[in-house]
Amino acid sequence: MKCTIACLLGGLALSSVAQAADPAFDRCLAGIQTQALKQGVSAEGFTRLTAGLTPDMSVLPLLDAQPEFTTPLWDYLAALVDTQRVDDGRARLAQHRDLLATVSAQYGVDPATIVAVWGVESDYGRVFGKRPLLQSLATLSCNGRRQPFFRGELLALLKLLDAGDLSADGLTGSWAGAFGHTQFMPSTYARIAVDGDGDGRRDLVASIPDALASTANYLKKAGWRTGQPWGMEVTIPAGFNAALAGRTQRKPLADWRALGIVPVGGGTLAPAGLPADANAALLLPTGPKGPAWLVFRNYDAIYAYNAAESYALAIATLADRLRGGTGTVAAWPTDDPGIGRTERRELQTLLLARGHDIGAADGMIGTASRRAIQVEQQRLGLTPADGRAGQRILTALRTAPPPPAATPAMPESTVFTLPPNRARYLQSPAGPTAPLPKLEGLSLGNVQGFPAWKVETPHASAAISVFGGQLLSYVPKGGQDVMWLSPSAQALPTPIRGGTPVCWPYFGRQGQGTDVPSHGFVRDLPWTLQQARREADGTVVLTLAPPALDSLDLQLSMQLRIGRTLEQQLITRNTGLQTISFTQALHNYFKVSDATQVSVSGLDGLTYLDKFENYATPRAQQGDWSLRDPRDPGRSDRIYTQAAGRYLLKDPGLKRSIAITTQGSRTLVAWNPGEAGAAKMADVGKGWRDYVCLEAANAGPDVVTLAPGAQHVLQQRFEVAPL
Repeated sequence: MKCTIACLLGGLALSSVAQAADPAFDRCLAGIQTQALKQGVSAEGFTRLTAGLTPDMSVLPLLDAQPEFTTPLWDYLAALVDTQRVDDGRARLAQHRDLLATVSAQYGVDPATIVAVWGVESDYGRVFGKRPLLQSLATLSCNGRRQPFFRGELLALLKLLDAGDLSADGLTGSWAGAFGHTQFMPSTYARIAVDGDGDGRRDLVASIPDALASTANYLKKAGWRTGQPWGMEVTIPAGFNAALAGRTQRKPLADWRALGIVPVGGGTLAPAGLPADANAALLLPTGPKGPAWLVFRNYDAIYAYNAAESYALAIATLADRLRGGTGTVAAWPTDDPGIGRTERRELQTLLLARGHDIGAADGMIGTASRRAIQVEQQRLGLTPADGRAGQRILTALRTAPPPPAATPAMPESTVFTLPPNRARYLQSPAGPTAPLPKLEGLSLGNVQGFPAWKVETPHASAAISVFGGQLLSYVPKGGQDVMWLSPSAQALPTPIRGGTPVCWPYFGRQGQGTDVPSHGFVRDLPWTLQQARREADGTVVLTLAPPALDSLDLQLSMQLRIGRTLEQQLITRNTGLQTISFTQALHNYFKVSDATQVSVSGLDGLTYLDKFENYATPRAQQGDWSLRDPRDPGRSDRIYTQAAGRYLLKDPGLKRSIAITTQGSRTLVAWNPGEAGAAKMADVGKGWRDYVCLEAANAGPDVVTLAPGAQHVLQQRFEVAPL
């Protein structure tokens, strides 16, 4: 009934590109409309909510690929009950102590269990899912093997939206239709959700009190018994009859004692909080050679949330860890146990050091990481060479000889070391930590599930992600968005694909080792909105900054001016006692009608270095830039040096031009991976035609050197005009 983080991320592995108009789908929607009107949905509401709706057929394979049923339990629990989730959960217990005490007193469910559900379902609000709910549920209502179930969920969602309980704008979730902090299905939302913050609404997307109270209410209604344990890890005797195991095969505790069942640490089988004659069931989810648990009535309540043993064990064992427990004691029946996110990031760092192009070391094992693992497994003679991220390949790469050091192809900037406190910020919530300034036209909302500051002015609207301080959208009044944002952008803390990522204090990996993330330290950290003001003509000016990073004598702030034009400044100050060199970029993804048909003027005669040639040979640009360049058609990854500072992106399909004017920038980066390169990128794929990157930068040989106490300003301005 729910969809965990693993399910959400699995759903993102397939593109959510909408399909073309489908007559059969339209007929199905017409039938659903009849049912919806009978159930109280207004005709106007149904028309408004389903206007332009098209099927997303990529959700259908996910019906048979749910990780709760396809992933080995040791991998599943390693991912969901890892050190990071435990540490974050304990922090949430402290942060929301008073709220959780109130909720626990009202519903009888202990705080650790409530927070464990939150952690497994959405990583404490970081991962809501990126698929549009209406599209996914409508597709599953009209296609696949569970149409009646999903039709009921679609009708429930339509009723919630039509009644005003929720807003349809930006409402996303899992491929199966679960959404919010604790991933309720719409029908569950309608029956169980409660108003936990007293504002008169039940909002499990934007309100943590509503979400946690609703979760406790669900468990209470599922039969939770206050003060009783969910279960306990036990040891079975040699030769035990495994056929006696199973969640529904309950026996009194006395019977289990008679069969030789003892607590995993030894002693008498007498669980605290249970009557002596309580019934229990034995779980052997990986067979008699793996860990064993006796489970009680409260385990069934957890199981009701999502009917999978692996899911229920993830919730239960995470709750135990949050209470201070040490986790599962018995060894898994495998010689290759699973690894958590910290170890996955280490594994990816080792893969990057061996030259594998897998993107950032973010702990998310995608297709590129699995392919790289498979290559290394084959090289090291490990079998099976299946691309699985486990302890065996991690241990092997830890001890494998390091690859030979590469010779730098371009001048280096200062080699920056990883700030000691960066990991703490990387694990911070994606939502803002500071109060929202009271300013007309400024609000906090979501863009494709990413928490963002939204700005409305008489001249334009914009959105800036809290995660990375990243411009996500800029829409001139009466026009289309200037920025492209990937519809399949990956879950946080993976850097967001699209908008304007901030690459600082280095671009790419220029001058750096493989122990630091690509494109700098700040694009995957939560930023703070420090100041907001409104000018006389309605233009809004925002000042933002990333968190202060230890051992880094550079300080960054950013100013955005949203009006008839979009103006952005990166302000870097040297707060140390030594001269520092750095590189940087505003990595703009401009939305276009077709990347193969647009062109950029202002580059004719400039020298560029081509990444596809390892930046080895300076070349001269001839005429406008485009992906039709005969020297290397269909793709581009060029650093234009000593650039002039004004460029014009001309898009005949959208009938517009975008003038990009820069100051304090001596470099322009022009990038599009092309069809072959994009096919390897889960968050681009066929979307490569929908954008071009023109990046205001100081990179390659154009390194900024900053004296102690000095500052540097990189500025860009966008101005849109008809073409």
